[in-house]
This record gives sequence, C-alpha cells and structure tokens, in this order.
Amino acid sequence: MHITSESAELFRHLSAEKAAFYRCIMDVFAAAKRQYRLQLRPDEVLAEADWAGTPARIEDVSAALTQLTAWGNLESHPDTARVSTLNDFYRARFLYRLSHGGEAVESALAVFVQTLQRRAELQTVALEDIASRLQALQALVSEPETDVAKTHATLRDLVRVFESLAENAQAFMASVARSIELQQAEATAVASYKRRLIEYLERFIGDLVRRSNAIARCIIDLEPHVDALLTRIAEREARDAAPGDPGEQADARLGYRLAWQERWKGLRGWFLSTGHEPPQAELLRARARSAIPQLLAAIAALNERRSGRSDRSADFRVLATWFAACSDDGEAHRLARAAFALNPARHFLFDTDADAGTDVPASMSWSDAPPLRIHPRLREYGEAAARGPLPRVKDRSGDRARLARHLVEEARQVEAARRRLATGKPARLSQLSDLDRHAFGLFLGLLGEALTEQAGPDAPVDRLTGDGTLHVRLAPLAPESRAEIATPDGIFAGRDHVITITPTGDAR
Repeated sequence: MHITSESAELFRHLSAEKAAFYRCIMDVFAAAKRQYRLQLRPDEVLAEADWAGTPARIEDVSAALTQLTAWGNLESHPDTARVSTLNDFYRARFLYRLSHGGEAVESALAVFVQTLQRRAELQTVALEDIASRLQALQALVSEPETDVAKTHATLRDLVRVFESLAENAQAFMASVARSIELQQAEATAVASYKRRLIEYLERFIGDLVRRSNAIARCIIDLEPHVDALLTRIAEREARDAAPGDPGEQADARLGYRLAWQERWKGLRGWFLSTGHEPPQAELLRARARSAIPQLLAAIAALNERRSGRSDRSADFRVLATWFAACSDDGEAHRLARAAFALNPARHFLFDTDADAGTDVPASMSWSDAPPLRIHPRLREYGEAAARGPLPRVKDRSGDRARLARHLVEEARQVEAARRRLATGKPARLSQLSDLDRHAFGLFLGLLGEALTEQAGPDAPVDRLTGDGTLHVRLAPLAPESRAEIATPDGIFAGRDHVITITPTGDAR
C-alpha cells in the first residue's frame, strides 16, 4: 500500500516540537467522538483537556487547533452561534471536529497502544463460550424452520469469541518464553510466580482437554448443515450490500459465503485434525505443557547463579577427590568412563572391498582392527573424488516404488487394526487376543488419549480421538482385576477395563 505525503502529514503532530500538547488536544476530540459530540470550540478544548498540571492559554490552544487543521487531523467551520454584534461576526471564530483522516489516525493509535499493553492469556472462559454457542447452533438447526436471524447472531458471537481465543493463544505461544525476566528478579518473587504460572497452565490444559472433546463433537454434528447454513447467512448479509449491477450482487453473496466458509474452516481446524496436521488445540496444549519445563529450567539457572559459578579447575579438584576415594582400580575405571565418556569405540568402515567389508565388533581394539584404506587423493587434496563432470543422476524410481509399496502396506495394516479394534462392541482388555505391532500401537494410542481425560482411577471415560474418527469409552473394573495382552515386544499388563471403540459415524 502506497502512503502519500498528504497521509503522512496526519502523523506530523506525533513528532512535532509540541507533540505532548497536540496529543492532549487530540485526546479531547477522541473522547468527544466516543460521546457522540460533533463539534468543539477552543474554550471547550481548553476546559476539558488534561494538561498534566501545566496550565494552557486560549491563544496556544487556538494556534494548535489551526496547525492540526492544516495537517488534516481536524476540520474547521465558522462559528456563528455566539455572534451578538457586527464586530463578533467579522472576528474569526471556528468550530472544530475530527476529520476522516484524523479519525483513522486516532483509531490506529488506540489499536497500537492496546496491542502493546495486551498480555497473552489462555482463555478457559472462551472455550466454555464456544461450546455453548455451538450447542445453541445445534438447537437452531434442529428446528423445523431455522431462524436465520438468530443463527446469524449466534454465529457472529461464536466467531468473535473464537477470534479472541485464537489471537490470545497465538500471543501466548509467541511470548511465553519471554514472559519472565529472571535476570533482575528476586528468588522469592520468581518462586511465587513459578507456582502461579504452573497452576495457571495446569488449569488451562485440563480445561482444554475436557472441552475440546465436546466442541469437536458439536462441530462434527453440525458438519452436514454447515453449507446450507452459511449460504443463507451470506444471502442475509448480501441484502445490505450497496446497489449495483446484478453481477456485483452475486459477487457480494459469493464473497460473504467464502468469508464464512474460511472462518468455519479455521474453527474446525482448531479442534479437528485436517489431513496429517494435528488440531491447533493439540499444538497449543503441547506448547503450554512445554512451558512448564522451560520455567523449571530457568529456576535451575537462577539457583545456579545464586550458588556461584563453578569453573573447570574446581570441577577437576572435586573429581580428583572422587578418584582418591575409589576402593580399587575397577571402580576408578568405571568412574573415568562415566566422567569422560570413555566407552568402547565403534568402528566405521566404508571400504567396498570384499575383504574389508566384514563387521568389526565394538570391543575390538584399534590396534587389532584391520587397517582403513584411504585414497591418496584424499590425503593430498582433502577430497577423494577427482574433478571433472558430475556423475550421472541415479535412477531412484525403484526406490520410490518400494517406498510406495511400503506405505500402502503400512496403511493396509493400520486399517486392518482399526477394523479389528473399532467394532463398536464392549470388550474386556483381558479378552483381547494377541495383537500385532500395528494393532497394539493403535490400541496404546487410544488408551493413552482416554486415560489423559480420566478424572480418577475408578471413573469411566468418554473420549473422542484427536482426529475425530473414533469414539473411545473406557470403564475400569474391580481394582484387583488384571489383564494381560501379548505383543511382539512383550506382555502388556495392568488393571482390567471394559473398552468400547466406535467409529464416529456409528457413534452419531
């Protein structure tokens, strides 16, 4: 966007010599606009402005108003309301109001200050509001005749709440690493802040896990009605479009519809996975969880600074006392291996000769290992390949075909595991027969997602998976019950549960 010199004049008062004086005057006009007052006189500006303890004169205010009018921030009109004599009529008196450009500058400055002063927040209340708005939409679309006006109002409220949640979450993810200044902070203040932040993050993570499941269910239930609903809302908004050609009206309806589809796509991507991408709520939960070890690491660094920096000579002196305390040479050798990572070397061979292609065990000494042949060119020039034309590009079509077959086979095995486990029928864990590696991996992932939402060891769990394709119901049995599942990697054992895995289409 090109900014003309006339537009730049609107910001001149911010860098002028009397910038603070000009801002006091513009604050009065901004407040008058919020109060729906159209025009102000110089004496009203003098009386209402906050001069920060420094009195101002009416002559200075009049001169500043004239200068702001010249820069384009204000508009002036002759004031004839207080004329009582002919001399008053010929004396220059003006009423001032914000110009169109001045309003734009004040709005931009207000947004700028608000953005700088805003603190990143994780809004648990917004999650509750989103769930309630989605439930209200479900109730509206289930009626025989959908009220488009109520649906439109509910959807606009939902979008406003969701945009606030997304903006604050994005600000949190970008600034959580910079939210604490440990360089100048006191230890007691840092410890207190650590407790509050960890409690804050744990409360938000728990609420996010609980509410994401219900929100994802509502979104899935609304999916069949979304296209028709957004089309009717776009037509309702298009009725307020400015009159024009029929083609322009159709373009306006299409633009409104595409905008609502993009908003719904963003809402859906926050709580349901799209393709191979996890939902944004899962990423936010992971980022919030990672903030806790970051804070603990910062606390550890603070404690290390308080205890004093340790240099290498002090470390070696402490290590020498440990060596002196060793009872025998074997213990000293174990300490040396742990301190200096003196582990057996692993031999790496890249010779292509048949004699040199045999594997060398890691326990073999370098003196007993076969010699490594190095090309003389590598010794002389630092590179083994002779200069010249580049080698021909290798044909990787066979490798790509093998990789494709491998991916197809892996997808087939995963789908077979889903068909085996997602039967929609309750089954005890002890009744599950031997599971192959793919089936056990799927089962372990579903079990882990369900247990993260469990309120207690004896509480049942209803959980929708992160991708929204499976519904898991897990009910614990008696505490003394036990289940054992044979896997290729060993026996998986624990308390017995009744698990029901249902595809979301059947669950609906």
